[in-house]
Amino acid sequence: METQTDSTQEALRKERLYVIILAAIQIAHILDFVIMMPLGPQFMRVFNITTTQFSTLVSAYTFSAGIVGFCGALYADHFDRKKFLLFNFTGFIVGTFMCAIAPNFAALLTARIVAGAFGGILNACVLSLVADLIPFERRGRAMGVVMSSFSIASVLGVPAGLYIANAFDWHAAFYFICILGAIFWVMSIFVLPSVKVRAEKMSVKENLTNFKNILIQKDYLQSFALTSVLGFAIFMIVPFISPYMVKNVGLKETDLPFIYLMGGAFTIISARIVGKLCDSKGSFAIFKVLAVISIVPILILTHLPAVPLALALCATTLFMMFGSSRFIPAMTLVSAVVKPKERGTFMSLENAARQFSSGAASQAAGFIVGSTAAGQLTNYNIVGYVGIVMTLLAIYVAFKIKEKFNLR
Repeated sequence: METQTDSTQEALRKERLYVIILAAIQIAHILDFVIMMPLGPQFMRVFNITTTQFSTLVSAYTFSAGIVGFCGALYADHFDRKKFLLFNFTGFIVGTFMCAIAPNFAALLTARIVAGAFGGILNACVLSLVADLIPFERRGRAMGVVMSSFSIASVLGVPAGLYIANAFDWHAAFYFICILGAIFWVMSIFVLPSVKVRAEKMSVKENLTNFKNILIQKDYLQSFALTSVLGFAIFMIVPFISPYMVKNVGLKETDLPFIYLMGGAFTIISARIVGKLCDSKGSFAIFKVLAVISIVPILILTHLPAVPLALALCATTLFMMFGSSRFIPAMTLVSAVVKPKERGTFMSLENAARQFSSGAASQAAGFIVGSTAAGQLTNYNIVGYVGIVMTLLAIYVAFKIKEKFNLR
């Protein structure tokens, strides 16, 4: 006869499998996005494009994800979560393949729009399934694992992608992501369970009314604001890290993999620790501490002069570690606000808001950051100041959410 302990252990084993495959899907999705930044110097050289055009390549993905994610929120809770995820994962792989075969700047820009259209909703699907499948008392750790996918992609994926790009060309890096995505797509079929949210069918009018009610809820709007300002804060800085390191700090393009290797390695460790601390100490308490500390590496990174590789790696590693870790307690806080039956719509809208914000930040940074006749970037310190202001604003918004829902 099965004991309660056996049943609990089986449930925990299944939860671990779910978290692993969802993290794997996030790795493929995040890798497709972050690979653009270290490839920036190559794109600017090969296509002979300006900093503004490069920021357009980056922001095209996020704007597309935001627009389609907003529209996708209308029907996100009306499909089986697993089927909805697989559909968007398929579209994402197709969009990445289009990037791999793109012959010029215009084709690559179009491909980034397609990849972003499916990738944005895919991200919302993953986070919805984490909240659906993992109880709140263990959700902080689960979020820590899933959101450490950024770090894993940086540690393993980006250096591998850059190595492939340097050995062949930048097209090969996207072929690599396609193959990885296809493997995870097959795995998700066998591992993830079906999750049906709504049993009843809704008319178009009822669906639009429900969407409107979710969209205008003050509690939800505060949650959207929290992750949006965090996204804006970090994506003012991230797109130009690699060009700044090469043109201003004096690193070689072959040194860039070390930035993502070191940053990702330390963030993998910190993400697991932060996830556990969220469950034990409270998400808001941990978020506040991380947000305040993250201001220091923002200042250092955006004011960095020409320094040896070791010092440059210290600055970028601290920025990645504390900058990305802030999202773990933030997303745990946000997941406590939404009603389960509205989670898909909510997460799609949250993702759309965050993508719009990130795209706007990237585009704004492209207008602020300039270059000298010698090729060095200018005004990078200004985007750092904007990132700090947004970080302080995020602390205030998180405090309002914490007070309203009596969260720690």
